[in-house]
Formats: sequence, C-alpha cells, structure tokens
Amino acid sequence: MIAGIVLAAGLSKRMGKAKLLLNLEGKALVRWSVEGLLPHVDVVLVVTPPDDLALRQALDGLDVRFVVNPRPEDGQGTSIAAGAAALPAGTDAVVIALGDQPRLPDGLLTMLLDAFRREGKPIAAPVYRGTQGTPVVFASSLFGELRTLDGDAGARALVRRDRSRVAVVSVDTPMPPDVDTPEDYARLV
Repeated sequence: MIAGIVLAAGLSKRMGKAKLLLNLEGKALVRWSVEGLLPHVDVVLVVTPPDDLALRQALDGLDVRFVVNPRPEDGQGTSIAAGAAALPAGTDAVVIALGDQPRLPDGLLTMLLDAFRREGKPIAAPVYRGTQGTPVVFASSLFGELRTLDGDAGARALVRRDRSRVAVVSVDTPMPPDVDTPEDYARLV
C-alpha cells in the first residue's frame, strides 16, 4: 500500500492569513494539492493544526483521513512525524507533499513512484534543474526516522544524509512554487 501525507498544519505566519484556504480557480489551495495526490496513492492523510474545521470544510467530499498535529508551532517536522505515526499498518511507502504547492508538473508523481519501485532505494526525490524539492517518497524502512522529526527542516536531513539511498528524478522545469507570502500567491494567480 502506498500512502500520501499532505502537510497542512502550517501557521501561515508570512502570509498573515490561512494560506491553504486561499482561492485558486474556484477551490482552496490545499484541495489542489490533495486532489493531485489522490489518484496516485491508496490513502491520503492530511495533517492539520488543532483548529482545523475550515480545512476539513475545504476538503469536504474527498476521501481523506485527518491527522491533527498538536504542536504545529514547532515546525514542519512535527507534522511529518504526526502523519508518519498515523500511517495504516501495511503501508509500504509514503509520498509526502506540501499543502501549499498546488501545481506539480504533469506526470511527476508517476515518475517518482516509478523510480521508487524500479531503483529499489528507500527514497525517491525530484530535482528541479539542480534543486532538490518536493514531494518525496519514503519507504517503510524510514518511517521510524520520519516519526522522530522536529523543527522546520522537515525531512530534508533524511534525504541529504546518504545520497546513495535516493532515487533522483530529474525534472527539467523550475521547482513548482509553494505559497508562503502574499507575493507568492499573486504570482500563482
């Protein structure tokens, strides 16, 4: 079984308001991210902050499970840890995606999962014109490490720790934008 985790517990400090609920072509940013992941995995876990009613409403009707990160102020690592701790038994791998990165290149998730299966390495990560980015696939052998993450660096350290365990998927496009500031959102729309 392949699971997906969508990180949606951020505090939107630089945006000044709930960025994942911002409208992009008629739907919330987070909905774009979740809908993009759903066809590629067996289950999607959306990691939210404790006050997640608006996020749940934005994802109404989608087949997702919600996981609450009780400490989102402690950084993205805590959201990954909460999601990893909630993965269903029998999960072979997880795709970790950002809730504020609504437009991934066409075919990227298929390329990542194909590379993960073909190369037999525990991590598959995209490199956009020389820059390592997201989303990233992690094998179940790394779930223990994911469950111990903390701070703002997310899972970057796991990817960088031993490059020999990473199946690199080269993508000849710029890294897809994530939305952190009002300027990022203006560029996206």
